[in-house]
Amino acid sequence: MSTPGASEIGLLRLVAQRVVGPQADDVSGVVRHLGAVQAQDLPGALRSVALRTASRSRAAVVAACDAGEVVRSWPMRGTLHLVPAEDLGWMLPLGTPRARAQAARRRVELGLTDADIDRARALALPAVPATRAELFAVWEEAGLEPAKGRGYHLLAELAQTGVLCFGPLRDGTEPVIVEVARWIPAPRTLERDEALGEWARRYFRSHGPVPAAEFALWTSLTAADARTGVALARPDLAAMDVDGVEYLLDPAVPDLLAAHRREAAGVHLLPGFDEFVLGYRGRDDVLEAAERDRIVPGGNGVFRSTVVHRGRIVGTWAEPRGRLEVARFRETSTPSDTAVARTHARLP
Repeated sequence: MSTPGASEIGLLRLVAQRVVGPQADDVSGVVRHLGAVQAQDLPGALRSVALRTASRSRAAVVAACDAGEVVRSWPMRGTLHLVPAEDLGWMLPLGTPRARAQAARRRVELGLTDADIDRARALALPAVPATRAELFAVWEEAGLEPAKGRGYHLLAELAQTGVLCFGPLRDGTEPVIVEVARWIPAPRTLERDEALGEWARRYFRSHGPVPAAEFALWTSLTAADARTGVALARPDLAAMDVDGVEYLLDPAVPDLLAAHRREAAGVHLLPGFDEFVLGYRGRDDVLEAAERDRIVPGGNGVFRSTVVHRGRIVGTWAEPRGRLEVARFRETSTPSDTAVARTHARLP
């Protein structure tokens, strides 16, 4: 496979991630294809998934959550993601050990004990379905004092151990906590190596072309587990050399880009935590190093929404009071204001 330029990698990724190209109205299929969707910012996550469907319907994404097809939990990196409900059970044991080890140290600082975790679980099971505020009120009444991060810690621990997750959205906006065993009655069961291979295969098919090392960073897997996953997935992947570094990808993506190049090279407005940005630790293939601080000022972990053109991130955008505002990295850069406004009008 020929060596692409940096902008070509971005174009290939837009196709691989289904931002452009063939799309279907299968919300759970989109989430399954991506492997997991960053969902720390829930409205942004709903929009990210919707813009990868044919109908571009936010309501359809909410309906998939309400139907139990997609759930929100902490399956990896200690961060909230949308995942296919049936896959949560095999993802948690793989992606949570490091986050839980860090949380155990934090638990001591919060003054929480293992007995508090057990008590929180016992109180939560008869209380759910419930919103976070409703569950925290139950814990507060029982003396668990959920303020100052304690409630969040308890909830994350119960989620990472497969007891609770976020399921439906009350009134389409407010996440409701549910019991995993009841909400996901038929989880998919995979052997450990099978699960590692499955996750790696999904990642490279949906995020490639990308170096193999990125899989471990994306999932927070150990290096050994990541190597196992990559090795098992490799027979189903293609490889390309980029400045001496091997990048892995879905073999079908180059032909799909050829068929949809004009659309891929056009303007795309992506939410701040979209997988086009958050799916990679190294972002130099689509973003100038000097402009990294423009999308996450001060490295504070809050990512701004991005303007993508010709496979590169060329600016940021926001909607204060419903009005589109664009900050270009270069005043003379394309795309035109008309093209940006037209793309904005089509957003979910």
